[in-house]
Amino acid sequence: MLLDVKNVKKVYKTRGTQTTALQQIDFGVNEGEFVAIMGESGSGKSTLLNIIATFDQPSQGTVHLNGTNTAKIKKNKIAQFRREQLGFVFQDFNVLDTFSNKDNILLPMVLSNADIKEMERRLQEIAPILGIQNLLEKYPYEISGGQRQRVAIARAIITNPPLLLADEPTGALDSKSSEQILGLFKELNRLNKTILMVTHSIQAASYASRVLFIKDGVVYHELYRGEESNQAFNERISQSLTMLADRGV
Repeated sequence: MLLDVKNVKKVYKTRGTQTTALQQIDFGVNEGEFVAIMGESGSGKSTLLNIIATFDQPSQGTVHLNGTNTAKIKKNKIAQFRREQLGFVFQDFNVLDTFSNKDNILLPMVLSNADIKEMERRLQEIAPILGIQNLLEKYPYEISGGQRQRVAIARAIITNPPLLLADEPTGALDSKSSEQILGLFKELNRLNKTILMVTHSIQAASYASRVLFIKDGVVYHELYRGEESNQAFNERISQSLTMLADRGV
């Protein structure tokens, strides 16, 4: 199992009060899976993603990524661990306007002191998959939002990390660009890239192979796609959300 989340609880304490963001989260992600996490605002899904990303630590429980207990990583090794084990795709792209798109993409490898020839080899390998060959010498402010997200995805996978984390990756895009980006995620997953995506969007979740639903800090339901089409899975996700809301779960 690539990612193993066991009995994770997160409690925030402020000014004498405490808030439980996650109560008891248990799930795993196998290599090659595409898993979506859904939940309303405040459900705990972003807290969970931050813990998996090592930006935060659980109050109890463990997260093992590629065999490593993330709570045991030394502070001076955390940045290196993220670069080697995780790729990040954010809603607002997080690209640097003062860098060319090519430099944005190569930044994680530069920080890892990678060989220049290896950087170029990896770039030439992934650029055609993402359709960004003609964008490399441009700057982020010269291209569309959908194209910026393609650049951000390239930056996330340039080091070939075992797990790609996506936080509302289509949240800032129009419907056409969203569909294109989701299609790229599906293609990357077909190429055996493991993806864990947090989303509010039923459409986005329908591209995944499995959907976890989080409410009030717990995983309360999950769906597997099986051999279903996106449309059929979309309908089942929608039905599940309606049913669970009607039950007041």
